[in-house]
Amino acid sequence: MPKRKDIQKILVIGSGPIVIGQAAEFDYAGTQACLAIKEEGYEVVLINSNPATIMTDYAIADKVYMEPLNLEFVSRVIRMERPDGIVCTLGGQTALNLAVQLAEKGILEECQTEILGTDFASIKQAEDRELFKELCQQIEEPILESKTVSKLEDVLGVANDIGYPIIVRPAFTLGGTGGGFANSDEEVLSLAKHALELSPVNQILIEKSIKGYKEIEYEVMRDANDTAIAICNMENIDPVGIHTGDSMVVCPTQTLTNKECQMLRNAALKIVRALNIKGGCNVQFALDPHSFTYYVIEVNPRVSRSSALASKASGYPIARVSAKIAIGLNLDEIRIANTIAAFEPALDYVVTKIARFPFDKFVTANKTLSTQMKATGEVMSIGRTFEESFLKAIRSLEIGVDHIYLEKFDNLDATFLKNYIVEATDERIFAIAELLRRNVTIDEIYQLTKIDKYFLYRIKSIIELENQLKKNCHLDNIKKAKRKGFSDSYLGKLLGMNECEFYKYRFKHHIFPVYKMIDTCAGEFASYIPYFYSSYEEENESIVSDKPKIIVLGSGPIRIGQGVEFDYSTVHAIWAIKEMGYEAIVINNNPETVSTDYLITDKLYFEPLTIEDVMNIVHLEKPIGVIVELGGQTAINLCERLDALEVPIIGTGKDAIARAENRELFEELLKKLNILRPAGKTVLSLTEGLEVAQMLGYPVLVRPSYVLGGRAMQVVYNDKSLKKYLHNAFLASYKQPVLIDKYIIGKECEIDAVCDGNDVVIPGVMELVEGTGIHSGDSISVYPPMTLSSKVIDKMVEYTIQLGKAIGIIGLYNIQFIVDSKEEVYIIEVNPRSSRTIPFISKATKVNLANLATKVILGKSLKDLGYQTGLLPRRNKYYVKAPTFSFSKLSGMDLVLSPEMKSTGEAIGYDHFLNKALYKALIASNMRVVNYGTIFVTLSDMTKEEALPLIKRFYDLGFNIEATSGTGKFLKEHGIRTRIKKKLNQGSTEILDSLRKGHIAYVINTPGIDETIHTDGYLIRRVAIENNVPLFTSLYTVGALLNVLDEITMKVGMI
Repeated sequence: MPKRKDIQKILVIGSGPIVIGQAAEFDYAGTQACLAIKEEGYEVVLINSNPATIMTDYAIADKVYMEPLNLEFVSRVIRMERPDGIVCTLGGQTALNLAVQLAEKGILEECQTEILGTDFASIKQAEDRELFKELCQQIEEPILESKTVSKLEDVLGVANDIGYPIIVRPAFTLGGTGGGFANSDEEVLSLAKHALELSPVNQILIEKSIKGYKEIEYEVMRDANDTAIAICNMENIDPVGIHTGDSMVVCPTQTLTNKECQMLRNAALKIVRALNIKGGCNVQFALDPHSFTYYVIEVNPRVSRSSALASKASGYPIARVSAKIAIGLNLDEIRIANTIAAFEPALDYVVTKIARFPFDKFVTANKTLSTQMKATGEVMSIGRTFEESFLKAIRSLEIGVDHIYLEKFDNLDATFLKNYIVEATDERIFAIAELLRRNVTIDEIYQLTKIDKYFLYRIKSIIELENQLKKNCHLDNIKKAKRKGFSDSYLGKLLGMNECEFYKYRFKHHIFPVYKMIDTCAGEFASYIPYFYSSYEEENESIVSDKPKIIVLGSGPIRIGQGVEFDYSTVHAIWAIKEMGYEAIVINNNPETVSTDYLITDKLYFEPLTIEDVMNIVHLEKPIGVIVELGGQTAINLCERLDALEVPIIGTGKDAIARAENRELFEELLKKLNILRPAGKTVLSLTEGLEVAQMLGYPVLVRPSYVLGGRAMQVVYNDKSLKKYLHNAFLASYKQPVLIDKYIIGKECEIDAVCDGNDVVIPGVMELVEGTGIHSGDSISVYPPMTLSSKVIDKMVEYTIQLGKAIGIIGLYNIQFIVDSKEEVYIIEVNPRSSRTIPFISKATKVNLANLATKVILGKSLKDLGYQTGLLPRRNKYYVKAPTFSFSKLSGMDLVLSPEMKSTGEAIGYDHFLNKALYKALIASNMRVVNYGTIFVTLSDMTKEEALPLIKRFYDLGFNIEATSGTGKFLKEHGIRTRIKKKLNQGSTEILDSLRKGHIAYVINTPGIDETIHTDGYLIRRVAIENNVPLFTSLYTVGALLNVLDEITMKVGMI
């Protein structure tokens, strides 16, 4: 049927700040949806609290509300805008849960707003575990023996009726949050309590475990006319028992027979029809590897993480088609390239997805993979064979490996490795490869891992070719290895060459890949989609135009320190390049992002971001320039080697990057410009580091070179700590020098700017709530600044202009400052690239910095673009950026804020009043803000005096104060009534019990020097996070919270 004429205004609900389990894939989905609906002539209203996204850009929707995604604020927007319909299936679990609440509270009925696409009844039936179980039984689809539980006291009876092992699944949560396997009464009680607390409807499903079955996913699409198609199927290499977001995945399935494929396809289509799904839907199955027995695991009645992967794997734009169906169009009325959307894609290639984990930053975190997701991002690769696709994915991960080989496993005996691979970890596949090198049988590895033998044989074939190459590295074997996906870096080592030298060797022998097009119909129909992958075959399908070309390097997989903010800059660069009349070419490997949507750019190469893969594309396309400064540290780290191979780097070049990133060159420049920075020295050894620390005096700050997210950065107070952190810093900087700075206590501020070589435009200054010693990405950032004097701001502006010109910046750069108590301004560092604050400051100031910088890179002057040197006038509102953390997903790591970044995302709040903007930012970042209750306080000796006035303010607001003995005694001595709780090391659990029972509103815990994860403080922090109790380890943040509470609390008093 044609699109609906009875509706004009549509509200799209986004997914909010990025957390593990809900990441950039929803920016991609939301952006596609908004543009798809808008092009049909509807007015699009968007609500999303994540400023880092493309979808919250002014160009994507007609109206953008960056407000908290809770019932209160979404209801206000609906009452104000009165949309005819809402689209809630493209904003992850957050949007889906909000739609359920809006329907149940009567807000949608009150405002005469309907849910478009998949309706409320269908959402409820798919998401409610008991209702879904009943549906599957009605349509005779096999589902595991299970029971829904809402009370903790019912858990043991149900668990024992079903029989161990069992799995616990909370309802209406994302990323498997709160779920897990249990093998005993004790384990199930612990899991169930946590899962019930995390489920927004206090409901969990307890079901029989089928750990070890194959996990298969079907991505399906259905319209209101009951036309339903299977877009693709995907197979998890890891068996059931590992969250699909953490599992390695291949598309299409590799080990299923035709009968199994058809059986599961038919089941998926039957389920979506029974649910009355209208749009995209993901169905997950568990398949017995030894029979045709299968079970339905779950259905996501929305666009999901897997939908983004399926879209990029198949070339079928699932979110876009879902949005069109929501407004009434049917599949045969929606076009994709030269075909209609009702046509099922056919894939003649293999796609591999491998998750990217944060364990390089969180070395103490528990690395065991299970049903609760732990990955922050993922890479995708495409090849003609599984081996080629798999090895390309491995080298895309940016974890310091170029092959399925980890040196750390060399000296470990086979018995250790066999025990190691029983549990899934991020490195299990490398250990499996090592066992295969040692001729451990495939049968034995299968018994230990339940990974299908097909995949083990394919990995074995890689090992066999390794052995051939080690014996004879002649040209025929090199060509064979390239066809199988072996990297230049790995092959170069065998020939005694580095990566650049091996590239020249390939060039000399004319060994180059061709590029194959992602063709949704496998060549059955004529179509051209400008979306390519490399393979060492004969026919090249990438048509090279005569138009001048610019290549933009993307930022790769999302990880802590390099998130969706960099994709924001990449996308704006693409649009600016096209606007300037050039052909825009993107190289990236992240299936979650907007930049890897072929509809956005002129040409997309889905390839690893390595010298080898970039040079192959440069060799084919011959661009007039390559832009590296927008792809974060990933792209910046390629600059020097690209320059050595005579690739034209446009914008900030190799020498300028070195002047900013090489600590000694940077020191020299600051001395020449007479700009202050904390005293410090570059060191190359532990002995040198200890000498420098003694000379500077403790505390000192350890800082590696060429890293992102403050990796391995730490404030240290003694020799013992220094030895530990210097070791980590040398590992993180890959043999580059490490800087040791004198640690200065003060305010921290930052500026993003654009320089064209002559002029510098500064949109605004951001002041951080947290002072020095906490990574800026984990700090609350405020624009315009709250407390800075005009003298300090003028000095920062002066330094920014001087440094942009002196370093040789052409385009974007970011500077971080310290302001001490005497208003002296120090430079911490200059990042000669786009930064994670670019989207926030661009939206706060309404200056599109990434667009502006790209035009400067392409030769425009700032004067041509209407800007003069200097700081732009401040806006008349406060804009606050607050970090979001995913601590609850990662056990075993400490939760104390430090110079090493830990946050996974960010949220925004804005208002004419600072404290109101702060309040909105805090609740948008998923913090529970209450103005009554009990706070629990445990302070280190060095912070007690500083904390005292803050605790007094809580007391004056009417909060009850509880504390450990030392802290409690101190507070009592200063006139604050305090209830003292026994410490854990005294054999008491009363502190943890209070947290678990919900008796505590806030925890304030400032750890002592060198506190480990084995102390009381760590356990208190961990239990607070697991029970959703706001935790504060920085007194600066406590002060900001108190300012908010002062604003929202009505005080009582006598007349």
